[in-house]
Amino acid sequence: MIQTRLGKLSDIIGVLELQELNLFKNLTFEELQHGFVTTPFTQKQIEDIISQDGLFVGLDEHQKVIAYVFAGDWSYFSQWDIFNKMTGRFYNLSFQNIPITTENSFQYGPICIHKDHRGRGIINQIFETMRLIFVDKYPISVTFINKLNKVSEHAHIQKLGWKVVDEFSYNGNAYSALAFDMSKSVQDKGSCN
Repeated sequence: MIQTRLGKLSDIIGVLELQELNLFKNLTFEELQHGFVTTPFTQKQIEDIISQDGLFVGLDEHQKVIAYVFAGDWSYFSQWDIFNKMTGRFYNLSFQNIPITTENSFQYGPICIHKDHRGRGIINQIFETMRLIFVDKYPISVTFINKLNKVSEHAHIQKLGWKVVDEFSYNGNAYSALAFDMSKSVQDKGSCN
């Protein structure tokens, strides 16, 4: 049975190990076809997001970190240029007829699930754990996905119900920006296949 909860300082080593296994730069072309993480986080950056209740983890029966997701306000994510590029485009974006702003939205992601545990509904479970904490703060969640990451795109659009609201390029890569209505539970979407 997988347990999902807010991340703790004791989870940092597990998060860093899982991140290292799934970073874009560490994977072969074949491995990239199964999903990857673009943004690497340092121990200090993870400590900071934990202090803001913005790290969520999935643990196996041995309490090993097998999944994580980051979520936080735009000021936290502004330390990476790609997020500034994204928020700089908000002036022209809306979701469900509501303008997207840095006040009514937050950044969700990255999310990472160990390859041995994919396809078991963990994405729904960890996302719902995060959603229940953030729903009272923000009506809209926003994220971006590298267009090469078809696995992540499929999981978010088909399994969680995210909607594409923008497309942009950064450092020679093409990205989709997606939004999610935080008032909607993902539990009724079924498990990931």
